[in-house]
Amino acid sequence: MGPQLIVPPIYSPISPAIHPSHADIDAQTATWAETFGIGSPELRSRLVRHDIGTFSARILPEGREEVVSLLADFILWLFGVDDGYCEESDLGHRPGDLAGVLHRLLRVAQNPDSPFLLTDPLANGLRDLRARIARYGTHGQSARWVDALREYFFSVAWEADHRRAGTVPDLNDYTLMRLYDGATTVVLPMLEMAHDYELQPHERDHPATRAAGEMASFIIVWDNDIFSHHKERTSRGYYLNALRVLEHHEGLTTDEALATVIAQRDRVMCLFLRLQEMLDVTGSPQLRRYLASLSHFIRGAQDWGISSLRYTTPHDPANLPSTFRATPTDDSEVPLDIPVISWWWNLLQTERRPLQAATV
Repeated sequence: MGPQLIVPPIYSPISPAIHPSHADIDAQTATWAETFGIGSPELRSRLVRHDIGTFSARILPEGREEVVSLLADFILWLFGVDDGYCEESDLGHRPGDLAGVLHRLLRVAQNPDSPFLLTDPLANGLRDLRARIARYGTHGQSARWVDALREYFFSVAWEADHRRAGTVPDLNDYTLMRLYDGATTVVLPMLEMAHDYELQPHERDHPATRAAGEMASFIIVWDNDIFSHHKERTSRGYYLNALRVLEHHEGLTTDEALATVIAQRDRVMCLFLRLQEMLDVTGSPQLRRYLASLSHFIRGAQDWGISSLRYTTPHDPANLPSTFRATPTDDSEVPLDIPVISWWWNLLQTERRPLQAATV
């Protein structure tokens, strides 16, 4: 296995924040998990110790408490799917069967009154989540949440095919898959719900806004790959991680792969900040609120990643940093050599003008 990887402090120019009710939210999420019986008793006992409510409280430090609690319950539910179905069961090695299970869950999200899977804990937890999504969001936000859940399900089935075959995708395919299987995009509609607004279509669907969300997702999942590497590499069975992709396809050592992954996320972080600055000038107050929430999401994931028992693994301690650094290791404005995301850099070359609604 080799010597333990030492993760240095990573670049984080975003200030930390947390909702004042974080302790209550964490306790409520533990109760919710027990009420719906999410995962096996052993898995559930682990998940409720991972400070998931605190994670949600860091993502939405100023959000409506009901939505912060909803997000915490949803994140725990996602881990019930990811750990219980994908990582720790035979189903995670049978992509066809997994796709069938996930598609049935998707139908529950689309039509929670459908009379099937009535005794399935994950389905019933999803029914509760979907009802609360409808309560705190608009029909459009609810539909986008379900669409993003479909993207997540599709990507984890894709990953399951690699797990079954024991193969490692190249960096381009891994990046595309990882943008969705981290489930970050399913959180994005909830950022609006938490502050009781809805982005107008001309801003929400603008390429620059979509890119900002994708950049935030990239930073979050690359950071997660950094912080979770020790846990994944020392666990039994197959694992897939940005560092492993670079080791496998580029012939890098683990330390070299870590440095490369850090440089990649630093370059994207610098791009995200430049794009945010541009959109803060041209966008509506709602768009500026959304961009601020993306920033909280990035920083919240970082603070949770270096402190949660999920990644610090006290029984076999990971060598994670306790602080962050103020400067990037790579601030180049050259696009990363990853075709599925290289288009992001083109956005800053276009004219800086307000994001206007289309006219007839």
